[in-house]
Amino acid sequence: MFRWERSIPLRGSAAALCNNLSVLQLPARNLTHFGVVHGPSAQLLSAAPEGVPLAQRQLHAKEGAGVSPPLITQVHWCVLPFRVLLVLASHRGIQMYESDGSTMVYWHALDSGDATPVQAVFARGIAASGHFICVGTWSGRVLVFDIPAKGPNIVLSEELAGHQTPITDIATEPAQGQDCVADMVTADDSGLLCVWQSGPEFTLLTRIPGFGVPCPSVQLWQGIIAAGYGDGQVHLYEATTGNLHVQINAHARAISALDLAPELLSAAEDTFVHIWKLSRSPESSYIEVEHCHGECVSDTQVCGARFCDSSGSSFAVTGYDLAEIRRFSSV
Repeated sequence: MFRWERSIPLRGSAAALCNNLSVLQLPARNLTHFGVVHGPSAQLLSAAPEGVPLAQRQLHAKEGAGVSPPLITQVHWCVLPFRVLLVLASHRGIQMYESDGSTMVYWHALDSGDATPVQAVFARGIAASGHFICVGTWSGRVLVFDIPAKGPNIVLSEELAGHQTPITDIATEPAQGQDCVADMVTADDSGLLCVWQSGPEFTLLTRIPGFGVPCPSVQLWQGIIAAGYGDGQVHLYEATTGNLHVQINAHARAISALDLAPELLSAAEDTFVHIWKLSRSPESSYIEVEHCHGECVSDTQVCGARFCDSSGSSFAVTGYDLAEIRRFSSV
């Protein structure tokens, strides 16, 4: 069971974007960082365990060429082996900051040359894999940036071409030294999933076809892909083969966020957040799913939800037209 803890106030509502909440836990300092997008700015907040906000910072999208301020599409902390970077994706480009948002270390402008006059140009979908940061784009390409141990000498090392429609989300998990391991999955607006092996050169291992609805959010768990779809379903696939293990009718409306720690958290536009226990049957190796908890955030279009710690003992939720971050902790 979870109970509603003290909320963290925001300066304004979170934008109605999927995956619109990023969380970075700093156990050594007993702090948790939260990042939320609203229009052309991102709010960064630091809070103590009891929810008392200690600091706030506001970051804006780099202007680039254009007359109107560019909209930010996502903010996400990328935990690399040797440093943590904060990444902002917008309609103009990709900005990378030191983890506290104090210093911008890299800027990559999006090339709109391939876009038609009616296409929106944007970056969306952010994840770290080893010493790489991967960011999706409107064209379906995934940009792979090689990150040095320190300093601003970040290099665009590769562009992955597995999708034909805009990227929605990217998920990774540590490869643990196995050969031909599927350690990254990318999702797009058509529902297509591409499974990759990361490395000096990324390798496309398999494609999992969509079925007519977008896939706004994905996660990886012990070689299993958890994919949340626009019809409210969550599918669990074997990453290496693409075989479907489990289909969960999780929500009545579109999924807006998934997270893992180690249970699976799903949030959707139907105002609900659910927590599911995942396990493998020792006899059959099949994936088993058990519903653990459901929480209704009344009259709220939930647009972001994340666990606040690696044990899954607390989670946070953002919603459109909700000027606070709701926090829940286990009892």
